[in-house]
Amino acid sequence: MVTTLLVIVVALALIFDYTNGFHDAANSIATIVSTKVLTPFQAVMWAAFFNFLVYFVAKEYKVADTISKIVEAHYVTLSVILAGLIAAITWNLTTWWFGIPSSSSHTLIGGFAGAGITNALYMGAGGLSAVNMHYILTILAYIVLAPVIGMAMGYLITLIILHICKHSRPATAERWFKRIQLISSAALSYAHGGNDAQKVMGILYVALFTSHIIKSGAPMPNWIPLSCYSAIALGTMSGGWRIVKTMGTKITKITPLEGVSAETAGALTLLFTQKFGIPVSTTHTITGSIIGVGLTKRLSAVRWGVTINLVWAWIITIPISALIAGLVFALLHAAGY
Repeated sequence: MVTTLLVIVVALALIFDYTNGFHDAANSIATIVSTKVLTPFQAVMWAAFFNFLVYFVAKEYKVADTISKIVEAHYVTLSVILAGLIAAITWNLTTWWFGIPSSSSHTLIGGFAGAGITNALYMGAGGLSAVNMHYILTILAYIVLAPVIGMAMGYLITLIILHICKHSRPATAERWFKRIQLISSAALSYAHGGNDAQKVMGILYVALFTSHIIKSGAPMPNWIPLSCYSAIALGTMSGGWRIVKTMGTKITKITPLEGVSAETAGALTLLFTQKFGIPVSTTHTITGSIIGVGLTKRLSAVRWGVTINLVWAWIITIPISALIAGLVFALLHAAGY
């Protein structure tokens, strides 16, 4: 049954997807902007196109399936989903305002889980009984593993490229890498769209199931992926320049060669985790990749003070989002929703 609350949930889910796009636009365009391969406007249009292209290619939604199972079905209500989305949007906008590259994925996961835990407490159950610990522990593990994999791949890819091109003329090599960076940036934007849009798809699927519009195990309605890929692409087109500055210039100085390495490493890591339905953070992954590229020069090439601040933002995202969602759910519950 379509209710006003369901319409609000769907609208907020797509708004979150939009904020995800402009919050995470920096992930796929920061290096290509900082190396001046494309202007900021050209870069966001390029990234948005490949964000949306996934809609025509993707056949499986394993990440969406994982997200839909984070909170046990018995504790999921539209109010739980609504509280989680409000918390996720709040944290996304806060970190965007301060230029902090936090994870949109983890704020959504934290918000959904926090609201589910609060609902379980209201129902007289143990809070952790509301969440599927298998998926939660996997997600927590990849907070560490995703940037480490990205860093290792960024490091190795850079060394391989340097070895292959060691006899090339620097000016010629740079011209070629500027062209290749268009491809690597497109791959990262494609992987970003495929990974992050699926998280909202999972939330919308749960909302429809909770409202008894679809049955468990039913195919995902086509309007869900279409609207999600559209929202994230529109968000990417809106930019996110505060975070572009942090990602593109503050971690380490990026050249076209290093941009190719970082973007390729980030794209491969995201496509690998997406294949296994693991909802990882695009932000964490590309940050790790950029650090790996910087390490090929020397340890001091990475601005570790900035990096440590980013790590703290990653650590607090899930618990703060969960806390905000719990408070919002408590207010909704008091209001009779």
